[in-house]
This record gives sequence, C-alpha cells and structure tokens, in this order.
Amino acid sequence: MKDKQQYAFIGSYAESDQTGLYACSYDQETGSLTLLDQVSGLPNPTFLDIDESRNIIYALTEGVDANQQRCGAAAAYAFDPFAGKLLLLNKEVTLPATTCHITLDRARQCLMVASYHGGMVGLSPLLPDGRIGATSDIQRHQGASVLPVQDRPRAHSVTLDRANRFAIVCDLGLDQLVVYKLDAVNHRLIPHSQTAITPGSGPRHFAFHPNLPYGYVINELNATITVLAYEEEAGQLNVIQTVSTLPADYQGDNACADIHISPDGRFIYGSNRGHDSLAVYAIDAQSGRLTLVEHASTLGGHPRNFAISPDGRFVLVANRDGNNIVSFSRDAQTGKVTPTGSELKLSKPVCMKLRTLPAGDM
Repeated sequence: MKDKQQYAFIGSYAESDQTGLYACSYDQETGSLTLLDQVSGLPNPTFLDIDESRNIIYALTEGVDANQQRCGAAAAYAFDPFAGKLLLLNKEVTLPATTCHITLDRARQCLMVASYHGGMVGLSPLLPDGRIGATSDIQRHQGASVLPVQDRPRAHSVTLDRANRFAIVCDLGLDQLVVYKLDAVNHRLIPHSQTAITPGSGPRHFAFHPNLPYGYVINELNATITVLAYEEEAGQLNVIQTVSTLPADYQGDNACADIHISPDGRFIYGSNRGHDSLAVYAIDAQSGRLTLVEHASTLGGHPRNFAISPDGRFVLVANRDGNNIVSFSRDAQTGKVTPTGSELKLSKPVCMKLRTLPAGDM
C-alpha cells in the first residue's frame, strides 16, 4: 500500500437537496478518477480549497441571514482517506452576499472568500480543529468600469503570493487587481495597492509563477491573459503584456474562466467558455511573456475550472454544461494536451482540486 495517494475533490452547482460535493481517487498512471463519496445539503458548493495537513476540505455554499436573505457561507469537511468519506465539521456564514471563490492562506490560519454580487472580500479565522470561525474582516470595494456588467465592484477571486504576505483580489467590475497585505495573526486584510487592467477586461482568476517574479490574470470579458511583473517586497504588480485566448478567426461569444501554470513553470493554460477550449501558451523564462502553443477542445461545454496534476502529466477539465470531467495527457516538452479517453460524468461540475493525502486501503 502506498503511503500517499492523490485525490480529487469536486464542487458543483446544486440545490440543497442535490449532490454537490464529490470525493474521488485519482490514478496517477492513467489520469482517471473513481468516485468515492458524494454529499448533499450544500446549496451551490461551487469552489473549494484544501488543508492537506489536516485532510479538511473547505467549500463555498449559501446561507441565510437574520432577515432570511441569501448570503455567503462556507463549510468544512473532514476527509477520511481510509474510508473514502467526507464528514461535515461545521458551516459558517461568511459575507452578507453570495460568494464565488474561496482560498486558504499558505499557513492555513485563515480562509478568504470573494463575492461577485456583493463586491467584497471576507476573511475568517480557522480554529485549531480546522473548523471555520466567525468572519473577522470584510473589505468592500467601490467604483465601476466601462461595460454594463461593470456598473459595480465584482470581486471574483483571492490569490496569495508565495511569501503569504499579500493577497491579490481580481475585481471584474473595476478592471483592477486589488492588493491587500495579509495580517494572518490578527485575521485582517489591509488595503495596499491597486493595478489597473485594460477597461472592459474583467479580471477573474490569477496565478503566480512558481519561481519567477511574474503573475498572470485571465480576463473574463475580453478573452485575454495579462502578464504582470511582481515586486514581491513591495507587493506591486505592473502590466507587461496582454494576449488573446481565442483564435484570430473566432467570431462567437466567449467568457474566460480559469488559469493554471504547469508545475515546471514552462506553460500556462486558460479556459474559454464559448469556444470551449484550453488556450495553451509557452512562458519565456527570461521575460515571463507568452507565446501561443495551441487551442485544445475541452470535449464539453462551458469549461469552468480545471486542474493540472502535481507531476504535470495530466490536465483534468470540469465542463459545467457537458456534465463531465475530461482527462487529458500533457506533453512536458511541447505543453500540448491530448484526450486520454477517460471521463467522469456528474452534474454541473465547476471546481476541481487535486491533492496528495495519506493513502487509504484502496
């Protein structure tokens, strides 16, 4: 029996009486998934993060406030790798508006959420046993940008830098990357700086390069990826390049979603909803700039999030409207992806996280 096993955890759109959160084993040799457990009771657990050290999965969900209005909430689940089961630890209201993204700080001391509809971000401490504590900080954004959907702030994601000092918030409504200094000890986000993106871009998700001083934001509204130089000590981002995620001859509707960098730092991948593809680029190791490699069909409609395996051999794509997760092998030399033929069917998958945990008897 292996000491370590890789698992996939999947969040989806679901009503409270429907299955919404899934746990799967992941085969490192074939890139395939096997369903282990599924739970209901969470309205729209669409995004996840994981504390590998404690085998706890944190999922977005929805709650109701004192006036019975919908609001943001998060749930903590312990995962037992030996039984392959998820066990609810607690559920806590996070923000006075529904949320779209959840992330842990790198020290696993706190949890941060973003609200697209509320234009705000929130921070909650994690308790010693891994349960979610009461919200300790809320930061509300102000302003607007040029498109009708950008008539208000729309915070879409939170990403921590490698040093766990700064949190970058993509605000689709403001066309800004809003940088906060993280005070993990006192459970606070301190406003630090802002970087403007081209008006009408709609920054959605952000990824830091694993070892170079660059960051990459995928822009939902104008189907681009923007490359930024990152001054780690200053917590400052500066735009250096923007590239399209679409073929030059594509005329249809499109909205970008997720972005990830291969573990070796050589290639970057972004998902197109509409063109239904992964856009693949090579990363220049000197400048951080991007060169197009290919557009690869995701073999399903409306690809939301996707995951690159820790060893870089496979890419698994969650197609919301295809109701499937499709596995692709990845060529480490070219960055190109090829379908493996492996597919897991489930309802409206949105987010997927691959993690290595202690192995169970499977």
